[in-house]
This record gives sequence, C-alpha cells and structure tokens, in this order.
Amino acid sequence: MEKNFIIAGFGGQGVLLAGEVLANAFMLDNKNVTWYPCYGAEMRGGTVNCEIVMSDEEVSSVNKKDADFIIVLNQASFDKFEPKVKKGGCLIVNTSLAEKVQNRDDIKYVFAPISQMAEKLGNVKMANMLALGMLLRAGGFLNVDILEKALDVVLPPHRKNLLPLNKNAMEMGYKYDLLTVNC
Repeated sequence: MEKNFIIAGFGGQGVLLAGEVLANAFMLDNKNVTWYPCYGAEMRGGTVNCEIVMSDEEVSSVNKKDADFIIVLNQASFDKFEPKVKKGGCLIVNTSLAEKVQNRDDIKYVFAPISQMAEKLGNVKMANMLALGMLLRAGGFLNVDILEKALDVVLPPHRKNLLPLNKNAMEMGYKYDLLTVNC
C-alpha cells in the first residue's frame, strides 16, 4: 500500500517541519518513506510545500501527479493543490486563510479554522501540528503517539521547550470534530 501526501502553505507556517515529522512518524511505524521539500527563494511569505510518499514496499518515486491526502494552509495552496487530490482523496483546508469552497464532488473536504485554533493555544505557529492531528484522524493510518515521538526526534535541542505545546496542538487537531469525515 502506497499513500501520497502534500502539505502546502507559505513560508513561516512550518510546512516543511510538518512534513518531516510525518515522514519520521512513518519511519517509526516501519514504513518506507520519502520526503521532498519544495520552496522558493523568497522564504518567509513565499510558497512552500512538501511531498511525503509512504509505502509498505519500496517507494516508487516522488513528485506524483496526484495525492491521497493534501493539507493546505492558505488560499494560494488551495488553488494550486485542490486539483491534485486523487479521486476519493481528502483535502484538509485551513479556513482561517482559505475560502470554504467545494469545487469537486469526487473528494472529501475537511474545513477547519486551523490558524484561529492555534491562536487559542497561544501560538499561531502551531497550525501545522493541528493540521497533522486532523490528518491522522481523517486518515486513520497512524496514532497520535507515534506522531508525537516523531516530533521529539525532529525538533532540535534548542526547540525542545516547544514540545508540550506542539503535542497539545496535535492532540487538539486529532480530537477536532471532523463532522464524521472518514478519508
């Protein structure tokens, strides 16, 4: 079984960190995985995305034409990546920074005010971990404990003080009522 993921937003939203955490979680779960970051030279404020491919077998390649699961944290990412969701796939949308629009009837949408929820936690930069928690809940392919272990592996020593807040964000995202969406 191979699953493809894209996480997209703008620089400063922690898109690459979220992808790295997800990739490490799959490795901790004994899956084969690749993580492929893509960002422009403009960095903060510019577009950023990453692709994660997970498989029980060897990973065939990255840069697939479509993905099973996509997280978009802003409108530009929604516009760019909504067409790349596979038929039957799932699109998680941060409605704090993107419109709640359903242009397709062959995919499932999860709409949530992710940035606003992160602000309630005290740090808007937790939006990426909230979105990962929602992804796990929607997909059911990992449990949140493995994701938390992966975060501990990925966070550098000088950021370990943020581990509890990030874990809270993951758990909040995981517990968010997805309105019975099961991707």
